[in-house]
Amino acid sequence: MPSHPRRSRLRRGLLAALVAASVAVPVSGAAGPAAVPAPAPAVRGPLRTAAPEALAGRYAATRADIGAAERAAARHGDRRRAAALHTMAAPDRRFLAFDGRDGGRGVEVVGDLSHAERIAVLVPGAGIDIDHYWRLRNGSLALRRELGERSAVVAWLGYRTPATVSPTSLTSGRAVEAAPELVRFIAELLRLKPAARTTVLCHSYGSVVCARAAHGLRVADIVLYGSPGTGYRSAAALHTPATVWAGRAGHDWIADVPHVELRLPFVDIGFGTDPVSPGFGAEIFAAGSGGHSDYLKTGSEPLRNIARIVAGAAGSARTPGGHHA
Repeated sequence: MPSHPRRSRLRRGLLAALVAASVAVPVSGAAGPAAVPAPAPAVRGPLRTAAPEALAGRYAATRADIGAAERAAARHGDRRRAAALHTMAAPDRRFLAFDGRDGGRGVEVVGDLSHAERIAVLVPGAGIDIDHYWRLRNGSLALRRELGERSAVVAWLGYRTPATVSPTSLTSGRAVEAAPELVRFIAELLRLKPAARTTVLCHSYGSVVCARAAHGLRVADIVLYGSPGTGYRSAAALHTPATVWAGRAGHDWIADVPHVELRLPFVDIGFGTDPVSPGFGAEIFAAGSGGHSDYLKTGSEPLRNIARIVAGAAGSARTPGGHHA
Protein backbone atom coordinates (compact mmCIF):
# COMPACT_ATOMS: atom_id res chain seq x y z
CA MET A 1 0.00 0.00 0.00
CA PRO A 2 1.30 3.55 -0.69
CA SER A 3 2.41 5.64 2.27
CA HIS A 4 0.05 8.23 3.65
CA PRO A 5 1.21 11.67 2.34
CA ARG A 6 1.34 13.21 5.80
CA ARG A 7 3.33 10.28 7.15
CA SER A 8 5.76 10.48 4.23
CA ARG A 9 6.34 14.18 4.89
CA LEU A 10 6.91 13.45 8.56
CA ARG A 11 9.42 10.74 7.73
CA ARG A 12 11.34 13.10 5.44
CA GLY A 13 11.31 15.79 8.13
CA LEU A 14 12.58 13.41 10.77
CA LEU A 15 15.30 12.17 8.46
CA ALA A 16 16.43 15.76 8.01
CA ALA A 17 16.42 16.15 11.78
CA LEU A 18 18.58 13.06 12.13
CA VAL A 19 21.14 14.52 9.76
CA ALA A 20 21.06 17.89 11.52
CA ALA A 21 21.52 16.18 14.87
CA SER A 22 24.72 14.57 13.63
CA VAL A 23 26.35 17.99 13.77
CA ALA A 24 25.12 18.66 17.30
CA VAL A 25 25.99 15.31 18.84
CA PRO A 26 29.80 15.61 18.97
CA VAL A 27 29.54 19.12 20.43
CA SER A 28 26.66 18.66 22.87
CA GLY A 29 27.84 15.27 24.07
CA ALA A 30 30.66 16.90 26.03
CA ALA A 31 28.40 18.81 28.39
CA GLY A 32 25.15 18.07 30.12
CA PRO A 33 22.84 19.62 32.69
CA ALA A 34 24.28 20.07 36.17
CA ALA A 35 23.56 17.03 38.31
CA VAL A 36 21.90 17.38 41.68
CA PRO A 37 24.59 16.45 44.23
CA ALA A 38 24.20 13.20 46.14
CA PRO A 39 26.50 11.16 48.36
CA ALA A 40 28.07 7.92 47.21
CA PRO A 41 25.88 4.98 48.23
CA ALA A 42 26.89 2.95 51.27
CA VAL A 43 25.30 -0.16 49.78
CA ARG A 44 27.55 -1.77 47.17
CA GLY A 45 28.25 -5.19 45.79
CA PRO A 46 26.03 -8.13 44.85
CA LEU A 47 23.73 -10.01 47.15
CA ARG A 48 24.80 -13.52 48.13
CA THR A 49 21.31 -14.90 48.57
CA ALA A 50 17.69 -14.07 47.84
CA ALA A 51 16.57 -15.29 51.25
CA PRO A 52 13.91 -13.02 52.80
CA GLU A 53 16.14 -11.84 55.62
CA ALA A 54 18.98 -10.93 53.26
CA LEU A 55 16.64 -8.99 50.98
CA ALA A 56 15.06 -7.21 53.94
CA GLY A 57 18.50 -6.07 55.07
CA ARG A 58 19.39 -4.82 51.60
CA TYR A 59 16.10 -2.96 51.23
CA ALA A 60 16.60 -1.20 54.58
CA ALA A 61 20.19 -0.21 53.79
CA THR A 62 19.30 1.10 50.35
CA ARG A 63 16.39 3.05 51.84
CA ALA A 64 18.96 4.84 54.00
CA ASP A 65 20.96 5.71 50.88
CA ILE A 66 17.86 7.19 49.26
CA GLY A 67 17.20 9.22 52.41
CA ALA A 68 20.74 10.60 52.32
CA ALA A 69 20.25 11.62 48.68
CA GLU A 70 16.95 13.27 49.59
CA ARG A 71 18.65 15.40 52.24
CA ALA A 72 21.40 16.39 49.79
CA ALA A 73 18.82 17.43 47.20
CA ALA A 74 16.95 19.48 49.81
CA ARG A 75 20.17 21.27 50.81
CA HIS A 76 20.82 21.97 47.13
CA GLY A 77 17.38 23.56 46.87
CA ASP A 78 15.95 21.05 44.37
CA ARG A 79 12.52 20.47 45.85
CA ARG A 80 11.34 18.33 42.95
CA ARG A 81 14.20 15.87 43.31
CA ALA A 82 13.84 15.83 47.10
CA ALA A 83 10.11 15.07 46.80
CA ALA A 84 10.73 12.25 44.34
CA LEU A 85 13.36 10.72 46.62
CA HIS A 86 11.10 11.07 49.66
CA THR A 87 8.49 8.97 47.86
CA MET A 88 11.11 6.39 46.86
CA ALA A 89 12.29 6.08 50.47
CA ALA A 90 8.86 4.99 51.75
CA PRO A 91 8.95 2.00 54.15
CA ASP A 92 7.15 -0.30 51.71
CA ARG A 93 9.58 0.27 48.82
CA ARG A 94 12.18 -2.38 47.97
CA PHE A 95 15.34 -1.19 46.23
CA LEU A 96 18.19 -3.60 45.54
CA ALA A 97 20.44 -0.71 44.54
CA PHE A 98 20.40 3.07 44.43
CA ASP A 99 22.87 5.79 43.49
CA GLY A 100 21.67 9.40 43.47
CA ARG A 101 24.69 10.75 41.60
CA ASP A 102 24.86 11.71 37.93
CA GLY A 103 21.10 11.88 37.44
CA GLY A 104 20.40 8.82 39.55
CA ARG A 105 20.24 5.05 39.22
CA GLY A 106 17.90 2.64 40.95
CA VAL A 107 16.87 -1.02 40.88
CA GLU A 108 13.51 -1.64 42.54
CA VAL A 109 11.63 -4.87 43.18
CA VAL A 110 7.83 -4.99 43.01
CA GLY A 111 6.62 -8.25 44.51
CA ASP A 112 8.32 -10.99 46.50
CA LEU A 113 11.65 -11.75 44.88
CA SER A 114 12.45 -14.51 47.37
CA HIS A 115 9.56 -16.70 46.23
CA ALA A 116 9.15 -15.50 42.64
CA GLU A 117 8.86 -18.15 39.93
CA ARG A 118 8.51 -15.55 37.16
CA ILE A 119 10.63 -12.39 37.01
CA ALA A 120 10.28 -9.49 34.59
CA VAL A 121 13.06 -6.91 34.34
CA LEU A 122 11.89 -3.56 32.91
CA VAL A 123 14.50 -1.55 30.99
CA PRO A 124 13.17 1.99 30.42
CA GLY A 125 13.79 4.32 27.53
CA ALA A 126 14.55 8.00 27.12
CA GLY A 127 13.29 10.56 29.59
CA ILE A 128 13.18 8.28 32.66
CA ASP A 129 15.27 9.56 35.55
CA ILE A 130 14.77 10.02 39.27
CA ASP A 131 12.44 12.98 38.71
CA HIS A 132 10.28 10.94 36.33
CA TYR A 133 10.77 7.58 37.99
CA TRP A 134 7.06 7.36 38.80
CA ARG A 135 6.39 6.39 35.17
CA LEU A 136 8.56 3.30 35.47
CA ARG A 137 7.09 2.55 38.88
CA ASN A 138 3.50 2.73 37.60
CA GLY A 139 4.24 0.29 34.78
CA SER A 140 5.95 -2.08 37.21
CA LEU A 141 2.94 -2.06 39.54
CA ALA A 142 0.50 -2.69 36.69
CA LEU A 143 2.53 -5.61 35.35
CA ARG A 144 2.92 -7.16 38.79
CA ARG A 145 -0.86 -7.02 39.32
CA GLU A 146 -1.39 -8.66 35.93
CA LEU A 147 1.14 -11.41 36.69
CA GLY A 148 -0.23 -12.18 40.15
CA GLU A 149 1.38 -14.24 42.88
CA ARG A 150 4.74 -15.99 42.59
CA SER A 151 6.01 -13.18 40.36
CA ALA A 152 8.27 -10.17 40.73
CA VAL A 153 8.91 -7.16 38.54
CA VAL A 154 12.28 -5.43 38.69
CA ALA A 155 12.41 -1.81 37.54
CA TRP A 156 15.98 -1.42 36.27
CA LEU A 157 16.99 2.21 35.99
CA GLY A 158 20.59 1.16 35.74
CA TYR A 159 21.87 3.73 33.26
CA ARG A 160 21.79 7.41 32.39
CA THR A 161 18.91 7.61 29.96
CA PRO A 162 18.97 10.21 27.19
CA ALA A 163 16.48 13.05 27.13
CA THR A 164 13.41 12.20 25.05
CA VAL A 165 14.03 14.88 22.43
CA SER A 166 17.79 15.12 22.10
CA PRO A 167 20.60 14.16 19.76
CA THR A 168 21.71 11.59 22.35
CA SER A 169 18.46 9.66 21.92
CA LEU A 170 19.33 9.17 18.23
CA THR A 171 22.64 7.40 18.87
CA SER A 172 23.68 4.22 20.65
CA GLY A 173 26.19 5.90 22.97
CA ARG A 174 24.15 5.57 26.15
CA ALA A 175 23.18 2.01 25.22
CA VAL A 176 26.84 1.06 24.79
CA GLU A 177 27.50 2.38 28.33
CA ALA A 178 24.43 0.63 29.77
CA ALA A 179 24.70 -2.81 28.20
CA PRO A 180 27.52 -4.20 30.41
CA GLU A 181 25.64 -3.03 33.51
CA LEU A 182 22.50 -4.84 32.37
CA VAL A 183 24.45 -8.02 31.63
CA ARG A 184 26.02 -7.90 35.09
CA PHE A 185 22.69 -7.35 36.81
CA ILE A 186 20.93 -10.17 34.96
CA ALA A 187 23.82 -12.52 35.75
CA GLU A 188 23.50 -11.62 39.44
CA LEU A 189 19.73 -12.12 39.32
CA LEU A 190 20.08 -15.53 37.68
CA ARG A 191 22.63 -16.54 40.32
CA LEU A 192 20.18 -15.57 43.04
CA LYS A 193 17.14 -17.11 41.32
CA PRO A 194 18.36 -19.79 38.90
CA ALA A 195 15.03 -21.63 38.75
CA ALA A 196 12.90 -18.57 38.01
CA ARG A 197 11.70 -17.85 34.48
CA THR A 198 13.27 -14.47 33.70
CA THR A 199 12.25 -12.08 30.91
CA VAL A 200 13.72 -8.72 29.94
CA LEU A 201 11.21 -6.07 28.79
CA CYS A 202 12.67 -3.20 26.79
CA HIS A 203 10.72 -0.03 26.07
CA SER A 204 11.66 2.54 23.43
CA TYR A 205 15.38 3.43 23.72
CA GLY A 206 15.60 0.61 26.25
CA SER A 207 15.37 -1.75 23.28
CA VAL A 208 18.67 -0.34 22.01
CA VAL A 209 20.19 -1.12 25.42
CA CYS A 210 18.79 -4.65 25.41
CA ALA A 211 20.00 -5.31 21.89
CA ARG A 212 23.54 -4.31 22.83
CA ALA A 213 23.37 -6.61 25.86
CA ALA A 214 21.44 -9.47 24.25
CA HIS A 215 24.38 -11.79 23.55
CA GLY A 216 25.10 -11.89 27.29
CA LEU A 217 21.54 -12.24 28.59
CA ARG A 218 20.68 -15.83 29.52
CA VAL A 219 16.97 -15.21 29.82
CA ALA A 220 13.86 -16.86 28.40
CA ASP A 221 12.58 -13.88 26.40
CA ILE A 222 13.62 -10.39 25.31
CA VAL A 223 10.61 -8.19 24.54
CA LEU A 224 11.04 -5.01 22.46
CA TYR A 225 8.10 -2.60 22.46
CA GLY A 226 7.73 0.94 21.21
CA SER A 227 11.17 0.44 19.69
CA PRO A 228 12.87 2.92 17.33
CA GLY A 229 15.07 0.04 16.12
CA THR A 230 17.93 -1.77 17.77
CA GLY A 231 20.98 -0.99 15.66
CA TYR A 232 20.87 -4.57 14.32
CA ARG A 233 19.38 -5.85 11.08
CA SER A 234 17.68 -8.90 12.54
CA ALA A 235 16.81 -10.77 15.68
CA ALA A 236 19.35 -13.42 14.67
CA ALA A 237 22.08 -10.74 14.71
CA LEU A 238 21.52 -10.28 18.45
CA HIS A 239 23.11 -13.73 19.02
CA THR A 240 20.92 -14.52 21.98
CA PRO A 241 19.42 -17.82 23.10
CA ALA A 242 16.31 -15.93 24.19
CA THR A 243 13.14 -15.69 22.13
CA VAL A 244 12.99 -12.14 20.75
CA TRP A 245 9.54 -10.50 20.70
CA ALA A 246 8.47 -7.16 19.26
CA GLY A 247 5.27 -5.15 19.42
CA ARG A 248 4.09 -1.68 18.50
CA ALA A 249 0.78 -0.04 19.36
CA GLY A 250 -1.41 1.44 16.67
CA HIS A 251 -1.04 5.07 17.79
CA ASP A 252 2.61 4.97 18.87
CA TRP A 253 4.43 7.95 17.35
CA ILE A 254 7.61 5.85 17.17
CA ALA A 255 6.21 4.34 13.93
CA ASP A 256 6.98 7.66 12.22
CA VAL A 257 10.66 7.63 13.15
CA PRO A 258 12.66 6.72 10.02
CA HIS A 259 14.16 3.26 10.34
CA VAL A 260 17.51 4.24 8.91
CA GLU A 261 21.07 4.15 10.14
CA LEU A 262 23.41 6.88 8.97
CA ARG A 263 27.13 6.27 9.45
CA LEU A 264 28.85 9.62 9.79
CA PRO A 265 32.46 10.57 10.62
CA PHE A 266 31.89 11.13 14.34
CA VAL A 267 28.75 9.15 15.13
CA ASP A 268 26.10 6.76 13.80
CA ILE A 269 22.58 8.20 13.75
CA GLY A 270 19.43 6.05 13.89
CA PHE A 271 18.81 2.40 14.63
CA GLY A 272 18.01 0.70 11.34
CA THR A 273 15.53 -2.12 10.80
CA ASP A 274 12.07 -1.84 12.30
CA PRO A 275 11.77 -4.66 14.88
CA VAL A 276 8.13 -5.33 13.94
CA SER A 277 8.95 -5.70 10.25
CA PRO A 278 8.96 -9.22 8.73
CA GLY A 279 12.63 -8.85 7.82
CA PHE A 280 13.72 -8.46 11.43
CA GLY A 281 12.38 -11.89 12.31
CA ALA A 282 11.06 -11.32 15.82
CA GLU A 283 7.97 -13.00 17.20
CA ILE A 284 5.25 -10.34 17.07
CA PHE A 285 2.79 -9.82 19.90
CA ALA A 286 -0.48 -7.92 19.64
CA ALA A 287 0.11 -4.46 21.14
CA GLY A 288 -3.30 -2.83 20.81
CA SER A 289 -4.14 0.66 19.61
CA GLY A 290 -2.62 2.84 22.34
CA GLY A 291 0.21 5.32 22.35
CA HIS A 292 3.91 5.24 23.13
CA SER A 293 3.44 5.27 26.91
CA ASP A 294 0.47 2.88 27.07
CA TYR A 295 2.08 -0.57 26.81
CA LEU A 296 1.89 -1.28 30.54
CA LYS A 297 -1.37 0.57 31.11
CA THR A 298 -3.77 -1.29 33.40
CA GLY A 299 -6.33 -3.29 31.43
CA SER A 300 -4.59 -2.83 28.08
CA GLU A 301 -4.04 -5.49 25.43
CA PRO A 302 -0.24 -5.11 25.38
CA LEU A 303 -0.07 -5.45 29.17
CA ARG A 304 -2.02 -8.71 29.02
CA ASN A 305 0.15 -10.07 26.24
CA ILE A 306 3.44 -9.01 27.81
CA ALA A 307 2.32 -10.74 31.02
CA ARG A 308 1.58 -13.89 29.01
CA ILE A 309 5.10 -13.83 27.59
CA VAL A 310 6.62 -13.37 31.05
CA ALA A 311 4.51 -16.27 32.35
CA GLY A 312 5.60 -18.56 29.50
CA ALA A 313 2.09 -18.70 28.03
CA ALA A 314 2.79 -16.65 24.94
CA GLY A 315 0.76 -18.55 22.35
CA SER A 316 -2.28 -16.32 22.65
CA ALA A 317 -0.11 -13.17 22.62
CA ARG A 318 0.97 -13.62 19.00
CA THR A 319 -0.58 -11.70 16.16
CA PRO A 320 -2.00 -13.76 13.29
CA GLY A 321 0.94 -14.85 11.19
CA GLY A 322 3.35 -14.84 14.13
CA HIS A 323 6.35 -13.12 12.53
CA HIS A 324 4.84 -9.89 11.26
CA ALA A 325 2.44 -7.22 12.43
